[in-house]
Amino acid sequence: MNNKLKSALKISLPLLLGAVLVWYSLTKISIPLLVGYFKNADYFWVGLGVFFGLLSHLSRAYRWRFQLEPMGYNIKLGNSIMAVFATYLINYTIPRAGEIARASILTNYEGVPFEKSFGTIVSERIADMVVMLGIISVTLLLQYDFIFTKLSENINPVKLLIIGSVSLGLIFITIVIIRRGNSKIAVKIKSFMNGLIEGLLSIFKMKKKGPFVFHTLFIWGMYVLMFYVTSFSVPETSNIPFAAILIGFILASFSIAATNGGIGSYPLAIFAAFSLFDIPEDPSIAFGWIMWTSQTIMVIVLGGLSLLFLPIYNRVYPKQTSE
Repeated sequence: MNNKLKSALKISLPLLLGAVLVWYSLTKISIPLLVGYFKNADYFWVGLGVFFGLLSHLSRAYRWRFQLEPMGYNIKLGNSIMAVFATYLINYTIPRAGEIARASILTNYEGVPFEKSFGTIVSERIADMVVMLGIISVTLLLQYDFIFTKLSENINPVKLLIIGSVSLGLIFITIVIIRRGNSKIAVKIKSFMNGLIEGLLSIFKMKKKGPFVFHTLFIWGMYVLMFYVTSFSVPETSNIPFAAILIGFILASFSIAATNGGIGSYPLAIFAAFSLFDIPEDPSIAFGWIMWTSQTIMVIVLGGLSLLFLPIYNRVYPKQTSE
């Protein structure tokens, strides 16, 4: 399989999956009924959810600067904000390409080496994963018996252990081969990995560890609030258990990785979560579409403006070079 075909498949398959899931979700609810939910939604709560989502993105952009400072890079807040919004927009086209674009923006406009800025992005994702694991843990405490029963019916722990052991073994062997290699490719990989590791370790070197932790918790607090308050926009989902909110939020968050920006998968993930609590099908899917649409519109508008104004902003406020 040539590289062009691989690239085409990477772009087309998630989009195709998204299209299939959109079609499938629309077979679960009639379009006129879905339109009716949109018309009758309480947009005060939708707007409040968008506001909380906006705060989380701004906090992410501000937090990023803490990680870059230990490496000697004091980037402009405007570039950080626009890079973050551009990331979310670009992820709607090619999965995970937004993170690459985000690091490239700093390389182009702030002179930060790509591998170092990308390393900080990886390290912040690790911090985010820790918080997500915390949210999952809280959810398990609230609904332990219920969730354990569901998981034990669908997951074989022996198979999971075998897959994990084989994966770790392959990763270890690959690292050993690269570290001992002296070819041009191995040297380039080692150079890239060294920069990546420096970016990863920036989280431990930063002077502002307290503010970093605060913003990390704030980001995810805003995510949960965003999801929670938007549930009030649909009458049938306004009084659901908070455990359902948490499970819906978790599944919806993971669904974003399945397709570009959660296209098609986001409403279905919410429907799957809410169905566990016997919440009716129509309002569950409708809430998922309202939630996804409101956040997507924000990303399209602000991400598009960011890509438009990045070169203008950096012409007006050029990078200061030291003499």
